[in-house]
Amino acid sequence: MGRVQLFEVRLRHGRVVYSPGEPLAGAVRVRLGAALPFRAIRVTCTGSCRVSTKANDASWVVEEGYSNSALSLADKGSLPAGEHNFPFQFLLPAAAPTSFEGPFGKIVYQVRATIDTPRFSKDHQCSRVFYILSPLNLNSIPDIEQPNVASTTKKFSYKLVKTGTVVLTASTDLRGYVVGQVLRLQADIENQSGKDTSPVVASLLQKVSYKAKRWIYDVRTIAEVEGAGVKAWRRAQWQEQILVPALPQSALPGCSLIHVDYFLQVSLKVPEATVTLPVFIGNIPVNHAPLSPQPGPSPPPGALSRVVPSAPPQEEDEAMASGPHLEDPISLFTKSHSQQQPPQAAFGSVPGAPELRPQDGSPAAHPLPPPLCISTGATIPYFAEGSGGPVPTTSTLILPPEYSSWGYPCGEWGSGAWGAGSAAGPMQTSLSPRRGPAVL
Repeated sequence: MGRVQLFEVRLRHGRVVYSPGEPLAGAVRVRLGAALPFRAIRVTCTGSCRVSTKANDASWVVEEGYSNSALSLADKGSLPAGEHNFPFQFLLPAAAPTSFEGPFGKIVYQVRATIDTPRFSKDHQCSRVFYILSPLNLNSIPDIEQPNVASTTKKFSYKLVKTGTVVLTASTDLRGYVVGQVLRLQADIENQSGKDTSPVVASLLQKVSYKAKRWIYDVRTIAEVEGAGVKAWRRAQWQEQILVPALPQSALPGCSLIHVDYFLQVSLKVPEATVTLPVFIGNIPVNHAPLSPQPGPSPPPGALSRVVPSAPPQEEDEAMASGPHLEDPISLFTKSHSQQQPPQAAFGSVPGAPELRPQDGSPAAHPLPPPLCISTGATIPYFAEGSGGPVPTTSTLILPPEYSSWGYPCGEWGSGAWGAGSAAGPMQTSLSPRRGPAVL
C-alpha cells in the first residue's frame, strides 16, 4: 500500500443538497501508512456554470463563477502515520443558482482538498460534489393564477374550391406546476368545414438555451397525448391529464448562461394549426385556486351545448348534402398517451436529496422540501446558426422545429413538425421537421 491510504472530503451528516446562503461544513480525512511531509493542506469550495459548443464535451468555451473560497487547514510540516481529520466550514453564496446538468452545460458545486507536497513529490487531491437547490416559488411569478388560454383560427381549402375554417382553443387549469402534480388540459375544436380534421396532439416541451459563442437550443418532448380527430361540421371537446415528471425548474435565477423553459403545445396537422401555452415548473406550488377554466372529468356527450355551424359558404352545399350532417356535439377520446420515464442516470435519486412525493392538482401546502432534479436527461441539440441541419440520432425523441427569432415556440412550425402520430412506447414518433436550422 502507498503512503496515503485514504484521502477524502466528508460533508457533515452526509448531506449533499444545500440552500443558498447556508453554511456547508465537513472535514478532510487523511489516513497515512507512513509520515508524509507537506508544504500546505488546503480546501476550496467552488461553484460555476460552464457551457460548451459540443455535446458532452469536457472542455468549455464560456464560464461563469458563483463561488471560490479557500481555507488553509495546515501549514508546512509533516503528518505522522495514522488517521487525521481537518474540519472546515464555508458559507454558500446567497445568490447561488440551482445545480443543473445538460449535454451542453452544467452548474456544478464542489469541495476540493489538496495536500501540497515538497518539490518533486506528487501532490494529492480529492473532491466532493454537492448540490444547491434554490426553490422556485411559483407564487412569485406574475399572473401565475390567471387562466392559461390560447386560440387560433385556420382557414383551409379542400376539394379544390371548397373553403373551411377550424377554431382551435387550448387551456390548462394553472400556469405553473410542481413535480408530481397533474396538468389538466382542455382543447376545444370547432370544425366549420366539410372535411374531417387530423387527430389532435398535445405535447409538453422543454427548451434549454445555452449561451456560448452562439445560442444553442436543446429541445425535447416530455410527454405527448393524442386525441381523435373532429368530423366535418362538428365541435368537440378534449380533456386530458399529464403527470409532471421529475424536471429541472423553469429558469435558473442567478445564471445568465443557461435558460430553461417549458411549453404545452396543442396542434392539428390538417389543417395546420398550433397553439402554445407557456408553462412554469417550480418547487413550491401555486396556492391560489384557478379562476377559470377548470377542466374536470369529461362530461357525457349530452351535457355539451348543441353547436350548429354558422352560415357555411354556399359552395359547400354539395359537400354537406353528400353525407350525413352530424350536429350533436361530441367529446373526443384519447388514442395514445406516451410519457417519457426519466432515465436513472439523469433523474436517479441524489444521495441526501428530498424524496419525491406525488402532488395532486390541489393548491395544498407542500408537505416536504421541494425535490431536486439537476439533469434534463437525453436531448437533441439544435443550433441557432450554421449551415448544417440537425443530425439524425438513434434517440426516440423528435427533432426540434425552427425557432427563428421567437421568444418561445409559436407560429408556423412547418407541416408535421409536431403533428399527430401514434407513439409506440415512450416518445416514439415518425414525425420530423421540414425546415433546417434558423439563423438569428
